[in-house]
Amino acid sequence: MSKKNKKFNTKAIHVGQEPEKLYGSVSLPIHLTSTFKQQEFGEYEYDYSRAGNPTRTNLENNIASLEEGKEAIAFSSGMAAISAVIHLLSSGDEVIFTRNVYGGTYRIMQKIYKNFSIKSHWVDTTSISNIKKTINKNTKMVYIETPTNPMMEICDIKEISKICKKSNCILVVDNTFMSPYNQRPLTLGADIVMHSITKYLNGHSDVIGGILVAKKKSIIDKLKFIQMSVGAVPSPFDCWIVQRSLKTLHVRMDRHNYNAYEISQFLQKNSKIKSIYYPGLSEHPNHKVAKKQQLNPNNEVVFGGMISIDLGSLSKARKFVKNLNIFTLAESLGGVESLVCHPATMTHASIPVKVRRKLGITDGLIRLSIGIEHIDDLINDLDTAINSI
Repeated sequence: MSKKNKKFNTKAIHVGQEPEKLYGSVSLPIHLTSTFKQQEFGEYEYDYSRAGNPTRTNLENNIASLEEGKEAIAFSSGMAAISAVIHLLSSGDEVIFTRNVYGGTYRIMQKIYKNFSIKSHWVDTTSISNIKKTINKNTKMVYIETPTNPMMEICDIKEISKICKKSNCILVVDNTFMSPYNQRPLTLGADIVMHSITKYLNGHSDVIGGILVAKKKSIIDKLKFIQMSVGAVPSPFDCWIVQRSLKTLHVRMDRHNYNAYEISQFLQKNSKIKSIYYPGLSEHPNHKVAKKQQLNPNNEVVFGGMISIDLGSLSKARKFVKNLNIFTLAESLGGVESLVCHPATMTHASIPVKVRRKLGITDGLIRLSIGIEHIDDLINDLDTAINSI
């Protein structure tokens, strides 16, 4: 199916999903094979599933179309995708990172890639001047999350892309918290978009995966070579499951967005909550930037399905979580079910205590992944838990 002029919802359902040719099956078959028959020496479309698989190609084509990129490259996890991005660098190169990133990103840079003489700068990338001050002749990449995990800070993608272009740096945007339905960084000047497929793209808490999307052939060719050479690729079955999930992405995201906004309004009224971190609130320091770049395909401002709250202490955070009934205490986010996470002991436990506290990741901080359950039930669940502390 041609991607040209098709709306987001239509692309999500049909790109990479043309009925198969042999029997006309509307639900595509899963190509569970490690190798492929070749008609002649060196004549083939696919030869080995580490290098390529039709089911994976379908998924990659679909997500590339949703992000408005040229091609996508899928991996076995979000961290595998991040590792592939770092493999674009060489010893002596420097990277500017959003200071408040996912704990796994911080860990891999500080514990692994630091040993390969790749220097990381952890910067408040909500400030353009901070990026300008930090960038130097050895800076080859700027890597941002927006919104950040878990403090919900917003980085101005378009303005940062201008700096990167002047300095000949690659701009990578982790778009996991938004999904392509809520934000499309390539259209704002980013060079690479990264997703943990595990989260909103799959949306059902049953697949681990990652993906990178780019427009420039030079970047795509390098990433595809890394994908094939390192071999951290998703299974055909996982690719098929994610592609099926993508067909409802627009429907799910509308409900995530709505529920999170309504919950933010409810939380604002409760004096027991010390702080609320959600870009949809007018008092959020980056609210205007969020309104500028977080737009759904209908050009409507959206704020996503993630909220963080500070309850003031570890004991209150524990009591709050224990009194939840619908929200489940678990790692991850972006599923149809609502989840609650304690970043200091879960997603960001690998970050040193002093660094965490400086970032605002206190022992009382709770991250909420708002699901698509009925809004009344979610608010009642939160109300009961808050009243218990």
